[in-house]
Amino acid sequence: VPQLGAQLPPRLTQQPWHLLYSTGRDGFSLRTLYRSGARPDSPALLLIRDTEAQAFGAFSASAIRSSSGFYGTGETFLFCFCPELKVFRWTGRNDFFVKGDVNLLMVGGGSGKFGLWLDGDLHHGGSQPCETFDNETLSHREEFCIQDLEMWGLA
Repeated sequence: VPQLGAQLPPRLTQQPWHLLYSTGRDGFSLRTLYRSGARPDSPALLLIRDTEAQAFGAFSASAIRSSSGFYGTGETFLFCFCPELKVFRWTGRNDFFVKGDVNLLMVGGGSGKFGLWLDGDLHHGGSQPCETFDNETLSHREEFCIQDLEMWGLA
């Protein structure tokens, strides 16, 4: 979280962040992650470590929630530590920021590809280059197994 501080919108850099959800504490469930979300207007930071020890994730200026359509703003971004921090910001090509239901959470999209997706039990996910962020694949593989996942929000 400290390394990502400089990448956040300036209005958020001095705000205290709190752990809202952790697979180690709360189990592996997308429904539980949604229920653990902060206020609807609170940003969220998703941190993921896969079983190959790759670290990556997403920042959303809006709370992570279940939705029927895409939501979010151009402040949304993807990132990976490979091994240094790389940040992939909004390209302006589309507004496919965040969308989720009980079976799938997606961040970024276009042409049938998602910058980051997580399944409903938070055991599997994937990452592909997408139009929203023009990102690299965040993990070593396009599909990965999740070892740990945390969601941080503002106090």
